[in-house]
Amino acid sequence: MTTVSIPAGWPATEEEARAVQDGLRKRVVLDEPGPPPGSGHVTGVDVAYDDERDVVAAAAVVLDAATLEVVAEATAVGRISFPYVPGLLAFREIPTVLAALDALPCPPGLVVCDGYGLAHPRRFGLASHLGVLTGLPTIGVAKNPFTFTYDDPGPERGAAAPLLAGAEEVGRALRTRDTVKPVFVSVGHRTSLDNACAHTLALTPEYRLPETTRRADSLCRQALKRVSAGPG
Repeated sequence: MTTVSIPAGWPATEEEARAVQDGLRKRVVLDEPGPPPGSGHVTGVDVAYDDERDVVAAAAVVLDAATLEVVAEATAVGRISFPYVPGLLAFREIPTVLAALDALPCPPGLVVCDGYGLAHPRRFGLASHLGVLTGLPTIGVAKNPFTFTYDDPGPERGAAAPLLAGAEEVGRALRTRDTVKPVFVSVGHRTSLDNACAHTLALTPEYRLPETTRRADSLCRQALKRVSAGPG
């Protein structure tokens, strides 16, 4: 497990964080399709918090995209690096997520975030932020639609409907299990929305959420539990 310090010069106010978002958002790449589903590696990242101890734990879990078997995994822990502000949650998570990715012994391939990419009020959620900083193709698969609207997709697995900010499609509501609530898929960086949805379906053979997210969620919770049980 890697221990992470808050980076020097990390934004400390909402104004500073929004300025960073504004600068990095211009670097998001939207004209690449991304890797084909079922090929290479695909990596899930997730975080867990212990607010009382001011600790965040991040996990990165690499799967073989064809078999969904675990190839590698890594964790990192550190201090929570930013206050809780809706729309700026990436600034609480990025340092530890980057450290977990850096600790992997193999290339991560496509990175799947438990959250948002373009489906974000400022069009720059965690998946986009992480993609720009690492150069990796990224997507966001969220449990909820944030502030956006959508028509309920058909009841069958694979049915989808646009996730809308007014008339702008910022993602899709995607049904991954028959008659089960959809997930909300958006582009992060260097992939297309069609491809992001195809990856999400490839990663959900049994459950509503992608295997990447399920495994990363379990691993970061284990890491947080070990840290929280320690002295101090």
